[in-house]
Amino acid sequence: MIVVGGEALVDLVEDGDRLRAVPGGGPFNTAIALGRLGLPVAFLGTLSRDGYGSLLGDLLTDAGVDTSLVHRSDAPTPLAIVHRGNGSNTYTFYLTGTSLSDLPQTALPELTNDVIALHVGTLGLAVDPPAGAFEALLLREAGRRAIMLDPNVRPPVFGDQGSYRERFERLAARATVVKLSDGDAAWIYPGLEPATAMDRVLALGPQLVAVTLGPDGAIAATSDARAHVAAFAVDVVDTVGAGDTFGAALLAALVEQDALKPGATLDDAVLERTLSFAATAAAITCTRTGAVPPSRADVDARLASVAGAK
Repeated sequence: MIVVGGEALVDLVEDGDRLRAVPGGGPFNTAIALGRLGLPVAFLGTLSRDGYGSLLGDLLTDAGVDTSLVHRSDAPTPLAIVHRGNGSNTYTFYLTGTSLSDLPQTALPELTNDVIALHVGTLGLAVDPPAGAFEALLLREAGRRAIMLDPNVRPPVFGDQGSYRERFERLAARATVVKLSDGDAAWIYPGLEPATAMDRVLALGPQLVAVTLGPDGAIAATSDARAHVAAFAVDVVDTVGAGDTFGAALLAALVEQDALKPGATLDDAVLERTLSFAATAAAITCTRTGAVPPSRADVDARLASVAGAK
């Protein structure tokens, strides 16, 4: 079982002169993606009892995500307006007084022995509350199961860069896997090239660091190996959720190759297979409107078609 911790919210996506409501939140998207890839996964976060919260819960269940760890709240569902850009999006968040902040440390559950990995990201690492609760959870579970971090930086609500960097590095030192986008790396480590930022994070102690590079593909490194894969050429419809899908597929590939077990060897071949799987899943997501991650069959079919074309 993989437990994904963080926020679930509703994205209001600019669609001409209108705003289209799309379920979202990095951790929510990640949990959905893992479920659609066929991995046992549970979501740990707060859902409102309002209509949007009920919708989010139903979508988790439909994707096969266990919701037994969900904390329920009478506060409204948080919202984010997605402003479409040229190849990237920006966000305006409405979080004050919402269910996002309703996750006291006393509500953190004990994780069962079948939980092999804990994934936390986005607002759960930055906005307090609930960031303090998730940090306590990560520090409690580090060493007991694999930890994956995905900062998924949202500058308007992440506060002071220096303060965030301190928390990020404190947690990255306890993590097994850290996944960044090139934008995340540029915000956390201004002036550093993505590969240099990757090496800086790797030096903190995680087993693996991966960085997505948009149209330039993705890179990853361990203490002994490195890999780079090119981006898959697709007709991009929407990039919302692509990074979350990449992170979910990255984690799925590592789990399925037993690469998160203590003493596992992550050589160049494992890294390249892992990145190719994750990049393929993310590319498929980009061909769809909204954060709609692919099924395992979708990814396998795309990989097979690429292999057959070589």
